[in-house]
Amino acid sequence: MVFGNIFRRDPFEAAAADLYRAIVVQAREPVFYERAAVPDTIDGRFEMISLHAFLVMRQLKGKDAAVKRKDGAAQKLSQAVFDCMFDDMDRSLREIGVGDLSVGKRIKQMAKAFYGRVVAYETALDGGEETLEMALLRNHYGTVDAVPEAAVAGLAHYVRTTDRQLAAGGVEALIAGKACFETPVLGGQDGVKQ
Repeated sequence: MVFGNIFRRDPFEAAAADLYRAIVVQAREPVFYERAAVPDTIDGRFEMISLHAFLVMRQLKGKDAAVKRKDGAAQKLSQAVFDCMFDDMDRSLREIGVGDLSVGKRIKQMAKAFYGRVVAYETALDGGEETLEMALLRNHYGTVDAVPEAAVAGLAHYVRTTDRQLAAGGVEALIAGKACFETPVLGGQDGVKQ
């Protein structure tokens, strides 16, 4: 009995893994790289994973989640998704050959970047002074020289739509490990929906 608590699995581990898997699958949708001008690079992939993780965590940490789940399950799951994400980032850095001594420093930089984006996107979605388009252009497209305006507008539209869809899906679905992402539809270079 004494050792039962030591070896007990985190009750949110499976749901967090399922959510993180859905986040990565959605973040790798080719349309983001082909139509939204997201660079298909390590930085671009990090941005897309961060953006989708933010959208899921936003629902888990939102007011509705706190009201519906007074047991704190949504908050705990949000932390578990974050942990899963950065465990994967750690593994990925090691796989591409980043040395053990540098991994911790890189992870800290990535976490700091992620938190900055969370604040910027949260504020923009909640009607802050900076628009979502401005926040995406500054943060998400920070490594790109020239980004077509239609690409930024299309991605911002996708983010707003996905935020509403995840909210409509409800906290209980997320707690069950189900993130209902739609197939992204983004405008082309001419801004026409395709």
